[in-house]
Amino acid sequence: MSYKYPVYQPNLNGNEKKYVQECLDSTWISSKGKFINQFENHFSEFTGIKNSIAVSNGTVALHVALLALGIGKDDEVIVPTFTYIASVNSIHYTGAKPIFIDSDPITWQIDTKKIEEKINSKTKAIMAVHIYGHPCDMNEIVRVAKKYKLFIIEDCAEAIGTFYKGKHAGLFGNISTFSFFGNKAITTGEGGMVITNDNNLADLCFRIKGQGLAKNQEYFHDIMGYNYRMTNICAAIGCAQLERIDDILISKRRVAQNYIDGLNGLPVEYQKEIGDLKNSYWMFTILSNSEKERTELRKYLKENGIETRPTFHPIHTMPMYNSGEKFEVAEDLGKRGINLPSYPDLLETDIKFITDKIKKFYGEH
Repeated sequence: MSYKYPVYQPNLNGNEKKYVQECLDSTWISSKGKFINQFENHFSEFTGIKNSIAVSNGTVALHVALLALGIGKDDEVIVPTFTYIASVNSIHYTGAKPIFIDSDPITWQIDTKKIEEKINSKTKAIMAVHIYGHPCDMNEIVRVAKKYKLFIIEDCAEAIGTFYKGKHAGLFGNISTFSFFGNKAITTGEGGMVITNDNNLADLCFRIKGQGLAKNQEYFHDIMGYNYRMTNICAAIGCAQLERIDDILISKRRVAQNYIDGLNGLPVEYQKEIGDLKNSYWMFTILSNSEKERTELRKYLKENGIETRPTFHPIHTMPMYNSGEKFEVAEDLGKRGINLPSYPDLLETDIKFITDKIKKFYGEH
């Protein structure tokens, strides 16, 4: 089904076609070419990090980051259960065990008050996932990590343009990752980035993503590696996207504010900015009053050409990760949440149409 208002669509109105054509004309279409280094360098400049390593998608970015930290069999990694499954799958790929934490009911991020009770001798890292573009409480996560000598991995897949206490998300951990899937604030089609201020970690990430190739020795591989490289074509699209990232992020903030204004007075909740932070509003998300109401509202919006998505199912409820535990906040968020159309090209009149339909729904119910 096609929708008048899809939940997301990328803005590709810059130099994307020009740069991709340049790749085709030069024949540099695989994992070598000028756009890869250019994309990495420009991403470092944007975030304020020393090292950026482009990879083929956001999930492998997490896998590379965990491997570079030495996470492996019998290790445990603390992670929120309310997240996209890639966060947890990447932990499983290494042989480590994910240890789930519930969500904070206000920010919807990992509940930092519950982290310490899950730490033991096997705990090696905390994965902080910035859900829907709102930052985690990184001061508290850094405090706990230092106290117990743990690594921090920041999953910033949904947090391009997110800031915490004046610093871009991803600058607080030992290593951090981003996704450039088609529904992210900037896209390369498929693609990801690993970032770190640690030069040794960066060097190891470059080698892991490139089949474990030894330095200064052609076709000799001295560590286990993977083919996780980004193509020059993907990087070319990324370069064009980065040229306009400020305008894209401003547009997404405008979209969020229009939703906030339009939904004022309705019996729905949304993510609020509380404290010294900046939510990039990757997906503008509301909470209905019940799971039944969510189903009815989504059906009503679909009938009016408006696509929505449910919030993430908590990972502990999925068969391969079912721990038998209960996480009340995460389960509630997973049952009541709705992602509304959140792409940067939405006009004020578009959002008025959507919010008017939501008002009409509640007026009839």
